[in-house]
Amino acid sequence: AYLMPLAILGILVGSAVAMFERNIKRMLAFSSVAQIGYMMLGASLVTATGLTAATLHMFNHALAKGGLFLAIAAVAIVAAGCRISDIAGLARRMPWTFAALVVAGLSLIGVPGTAGFISKWYLINAALELETGGIALVALILASSLMAVVYVWRIVEAAYFGEPTEQQAAAAPRALIVVLWAVAIANIGFGIAPQLPLSLSAAAADILLGHLR
Repeated sequence: AYLMPLAILGILVGSAVAMFERNIKRMLAFSSVAQIGYMMLGASLVTATGLTAATLHMFNHALAKGGLFLAIAAVAIVAAGCRISDIAGLARRMPWTFAALVVAGLSLIGVPGTAGFISKWYLINAALELETGGIALVALILASSLMAVVYVWRIVEAAYFGEPTEQQAAAAPRALIVVLWAVAIANIGFGIAPQLPLSLSAAAADILLGHLR
């Protein structure tokens, strides 16, 4: 009974703090608190759909956040720091890095066509299966996704529309960019064809429910 309130608190507080955080690494860390809240919310429903959504979101969040942190790792090699102000105009110098960051950010938000959308969709369906409170949980999921739009947009806005600052001469390793794009493509691939992680998550949910019966 206590798991759902903690999940809701984690989603709201993690998203709210991320919206106002200026350090990008800490912003993504607080975002992870919110994403773990989604997983807890699905698990707290103790249904096949809810547990499937929770397990699937573990995988999809790893793809989205992994892409974001790989992009920031590349940025840290070039920029003087990891604050919003440090990446102003940097997308002009690192177009491939920030294009992949945008893809991972869209997956984190849960935009259709990305992996993040699939698990959030299942979480919404799980919430709607409830007899009471389902609509409120759907509203929470949608509201927190809009909050994710805000803090992801802060990064995109600074990188693409900010005035460039003095930057170091270093460049991100090509191997890092290749791995980053492999993850970005996986975010799209598993958003279009989610059958494998979805079937594995459903099987895991059945096992978990079997132990609870």
